[in-house]
Amino acid sequence: MPLNASVRTLKGVGEKRAALYEKMGIRTVVDLLGHYPRGYEDWSHPVPLSQVTPGEPCCVRGWVASTPTEHRVRKGMTLYKFRVTDGYQTLQVTLFNNPYAAAKIRRDQEILLYGTVVSDGRRAEMTSPQIETAAGARIRPIYPRTEGLTGKMIETNVAQALDLARRVGLPEILPEETVRREGLCDRLTAIESIHFPADGQAVEEARRRLVFEELFVLQLGLLRLKSRSRQQSGAVIAADRTAEYVAGLPFALTGAQRRAIADCVADLQGHRPMSRLVQGDVGSGKTAVAAGVAYSLIRGGWQAAMMAPTEILAEQHAATLQKLLGDRVRVGLLTGSLPAARRRALQQAIAAGEIDLVVGTHALISESVQFARLGLVITDEQHRFGVAQQARLASKGHNPHLLVMSATPIPRTLALILYGDLDVSVLDELPPGRQPVETYAVGGDKRERAYGYVRKHLDQGRQGFIVCPLVEESEEAGDLRSATEVFRQLQEGPFRGYRLGLLHGRMKAAEKEKTMAAFAAGEIQLLVSTTVIEVGVDVPNAVIMVVENADRFGLAQLHQLRGRVGRGQHRSTCILISDNRGEDTRRRLSVMCATNDGFKIADEDLKLRGPGDFFGNRQHGLPQLKVADLLDDMPLLQRAQSSAAALLGADPDLGGHPLLRQAVERLFAQVGEQGLN
Repeated sequence: MPLNASVRTLKGVGEKRAALYEKMGIRTVVDLLGHYPRGYEDWSHPVPLSQVTPGEPCCVRGWVASTPTEHRVRKGMTLYKFRVTDGYQTLQVTLFNNPYAAAKIRRDQEILLYGTVVSDGRRAEMTSPQIETAAGARIRPIYPRTEGLTGKMIETNVAQALDLARRVGLPEILPEETVRREGLCDRLTAIESIHFPADGQAVEEARRRLVFEELFVLQLGLLRLKSRSRQQSGAVIAADRTAEYVAGLPFALTGAQRRAIADCVADLQGHRPMSRLVQGDVGSGKTAVAAGVAYSLIRGGWQAAMMAPTEILAEQHAATLQKLLGDRVRVGLLTGSLPAARRRALQQAIAAGEIDLVVGTHALISESVQFARLGLVITDEQHRFGVAQQARLASKGHNPHLLVMSATPIPRTLALILYGDLDVSVLDELPPGRQPVETYAVGGDKRERAYGYVRKHLDQGRQGFIVCPLVEESEEAGDLRSATEVFRQLQEGPFRGYRLGLLHGRMKAAEKEKTMAAFAAGEIQLLVSTTVIEVGVDVPNAVIMVVENADRFGLAQLHQLRGRVGRGQHRSTCILISDNRGEDTRRRLSVMCATNDGFKIADEDLKLRGPGDFFGNRQHGLPQLKVADLLDDMPLLQRAQSSAAALLGADPDLGGHPLLRQAVERLFAQVGEQGLN
């Protein structure tokens, strides 16, 4: 199909431009059609000069009153000045080092200018505006681009791609009935209008169609994952051994923990594999839930595997599970740093069924690891793994049950999209004795006092963190205090004589593990770190945290960081330092000081920052969405999910909708999905 041809088939796209498109993931004509504008400039309604708001971008129409004159300011800097009038007022226009544009300006020519007007009350001026002929009065797209590609280049190539799509036709992938029922425009109209809209309403109609399509395809993929596993039997257990498990615990479970275990055990007793998310705030006791679920399954004759994102977290989980389960369950720890001989012996024991519960890192999914009877796969912090990595571990058993644990608080409204293939159990109670972390927001002028407070705790034998948003200084960093710079300053200054450690994402894995192990063992008193400690650090003796440039973090991320302290019996404190005095920063940090409830914080974060910032670049192992806004488009998401469920009920493998099936497979190929083909 011509639309699947390389972008090089378009006029003006040579090897160099094709390479620039490739950098943005655009290889084919159809990829270019899917490169949607990030916004628009309205050139369709020029503003009279008398109604211009100084300092705000606008489009004005006028006639050239004087041809450009050249002014050499200094070597390498030439200005071109001319005047434009709308018949009532005059605008002074200045172009910098742009002889090409200046040469095209003719006296009495009618032109459009887009830019910002500056006025001193006597004279209005526009500097370096975009200039078009009067025929260019329209809504113009603004595209995401890379250096070397101009918006005009992309616009021209997209127009060519659209001409081709009109000639050869753009296949409709949504079922005709769905398009009609939802009142959607056809696909070609949507693509035309999102790139070159006639007006604001055309943009809205195009966006609604494209958002629905994107969410519909995503939900089809997630629901197929769920329905596929549920059509097959898993490791069914006959008995609920929860009472037996609880009797061996040195503490009482919360009501939320008991309910979550009951949900899971009911799933294990069914004839379809469990797919369940246990979502709980920091310290809500998810590991105790996982241990209880694993206990019933193991007593039923099966094996369980738990995958953690880091070696230190895997070690902590293995130690915790051993404490919870005692000698009732044989626990093994499999990580990449295990010596070869011990690793082989452990793998043989796993394959022989002599290990009941294996805790490990990505080492668990290597081909050399085989299980005798794998019945349950547990993953911690699912967003640290791609969906495919979970699938690879699950493939080592015969349709095992899946239990996902996450301490990342996600607003309930968003669980639909992030965990559409999972049932959800929420741990909304904290175990008794768990103390809230006292949180304070201060300006940079209080930094020395904060450091004094940290030293006081270190002198009492406690440990702490200082968290920074960057690894190294850069030109863009401005006044941000980087981890390496802060580490050097603290080591030479306020914390001279104390045992400091540095941890950041650019360190080699072995180096990171060594530093974390030293901190866990108490050999490091104060750990200077980036957000690499956000998940997977459980040191009960750590009671104090200082976060530098706290305004640069999302609230959900700050909450995760804060969860690294307050894990023992000692009172803990988190100090948020920011020199940003803006109202938005004040509101956000005051939320952190007011509550320790991760779900409330996540809701506030979503309201204040929007879903793009809320999720950052992680997207929780799911495909990246192009147009859907998870906050504003929730009603469309719910409609898309019910439509997807209805379609799969009639056509489970999408055999009657091959283009739609291809779209699902294409979307999930981004995350290496293996279970959709």
